[in-house]
Amino acid sequence: MATFIDMPKLSDTMTVGTVANWLKNEGDAIEAGDVIAEIETDKATMELEAFEDGILLKQIAKAGEQVAIGAPIAAIGEEGEEVEVPDAPAAKSSDSGDSEDEKEEPKEEKSEKEEASSESASSSTSSESDSRIKASPLAKKLAKAEGVDLASIKGTGPNGRIVKQDVLDAKKSGGSSKTAASESKPAASVTLPGLAIAEDADLPVSSMRGVIAKRLVESKNTAPHFYLQIEVNAANLLATRAKINADLANVPAEHGGGIKLTVNDFILKASAEALRRVPTMNRSWQGSSIRQNGSVNLAFGVAIEDGLLTPVIRNAESKTLKQIAIEAKELIGKARNKKLSPAEMSDSTFTVTNLGMFGISSFYGIINTPNAGILSVGATEKKPIVNDAGEIVIGQMMTIGVSCDHRAVDGAVGAQYLQALKTLLETPALSLI
Repeated sequence: MATFIDMPKLSDTMTVGTVANWLKNEGDAIEAGDVIAEIETDKATMELEAFEDGILLKQIAKAGEQVAIGAPIAAIGEEGEEVEVPDAPAAKSSDSGDSEDEKEEPKEEKSEKEEASSESASSSTSSESDSRIKASPLAKKLAKAEGVDLASIKGTGPNGRIVKQDVLDAKKSGGSSKTAASESKPAASVTLPGLAIAEDADLPVSSMRGVIAKRLVESKNTAPHFYLQIEVNAANLLATRAKINADLANVPAEHGGGIKLTVNDFILKASAEALRRVPTMNRSWQGSSIRQNGSVNLAFGVAIEDGLLTPVIRNAESKTLKQIAIEAKELIGKARNKKLSPAEMSDSTFTVTNLGMFGISSFYGIINTPNAGILSVGATEKKPIVNDAGEIVIGQMMTIGVSCDHRAVDGAVGAQYLQALKTLLETPALSLI
């Protein structure tokens, strides 16, 4: 009897998941422990393993489809076994551009194959070319019937997939057929003033984007934010970084070299050290109590295509600058490849977000609750300053700000934290002691 694999609950906040990609096809032999699919959760993309041997009889959920927790997404059993899919919570497909008749895609795929076998060699070649274009079977069939060239259509479905409505829109706007396109030379590309920057579209909200939106709204609505800002002369930090990197470049990797420190590495280290000096900033609002966190679990923002992830460096106060740099680089790589585990993004006590690399002078982040604060780091800019001798000189000025939850900390605590951080950044050797 076939065994159904259900959409797993991979994080506490997860209510639905999306089948990002199937790694095994229907009919493939499966062994226990094989990774059969990638599941996009509200936080990351996780691998889904099979727990028994058999044949992948059916992919119940299509790639790109959003499925409720506990709903079946695949069936494994013996070869030739028929699968009757049980009733399950309604799944929401992100391919919202197609109507109900497009759900019968397997039938359409079969009919297309039968039609292809009776076509001429030239038609077969054309069909093979079309099959390489991301389009639903119904969209392909409709395009063929209406003489619309799929290559001339920009899909609005998941990952740029062409859906039925795209073909209808192309036909309505006078989309060219393959015959017409082959008989005329393509017109030169012309950019005219007033043209739209992109096509109008209602983009599906991914699980990750939905959770980000929910948490940000909750933070702004429940945590009373107040904001503080201070300027830091980063000249010594930049000089120290340049000297350390120059020295590390001459050290073999097996002897501790082979890495390059970033400005953000210094900021993360100094942020953790400043929390050691002002531990009252390392708190969390618990509703009926305020937790004083004994260790610094330092989260930092990593921008990805569909949002922002915040991996966590645990016990950052006890780690060296080099250890933080190595761990941060590893976590950034995982974040960009959506390979972070929920454990690597949980239990933070303070967060750092840096937009300096984009030339942003100053900004304030939204608190990553239940943290009591989030540090915002701007770009380093050359500005005239007055030195200790009363002379006007060029300074490498960096603006840093902190958003604080007034329920857990007061203005004096936030100010003390920024003062400690300023001292550590302007004298970076203090962070290395």
